[in-house]
Order: sequence, then structure tokens, then C-alpha cells
Amino acid sequence: MPTIKVSTGEKARVSGQYRPAGSRKEITLSRGDRVPPYDGEAKKFTLVDPTKHKN
Repeated sequence: MPTIKVSTGEKARVSGQYRPAGSRKEITLSRGDRVPPYDGEAKKFTLVDPTKHKN
């Protein structure tokens, strides 16, 4: 799977756990959620654990 990155203000294309640049914490975003500011700043977020769906 290619690396998925989103920035503050964009909509998440994939549901899962995202890590903001320069942090060890993670936030949960669902597909279609708008990416919030982090610590009051615009940040880039990298998908680190996509949501797994049972078929």
C-alpha cells in the first residue's frame, strides 16, 4: 500500500489512525472527515494503521 498523507483542512480518503508530522501521538479519522489543526497548527498527517473491515 502506498504512503497516504493528508494535510489540515483536507478530507481523509481512507479511515484509520493518522500520525501528525513530528509527533508520536495518533488520531482517528474516518473516510470523509476533515483533518483538524493539531496543537493549533496546520500539519501533515500520515496514515499508519488503516481500518480493517470484515467481509
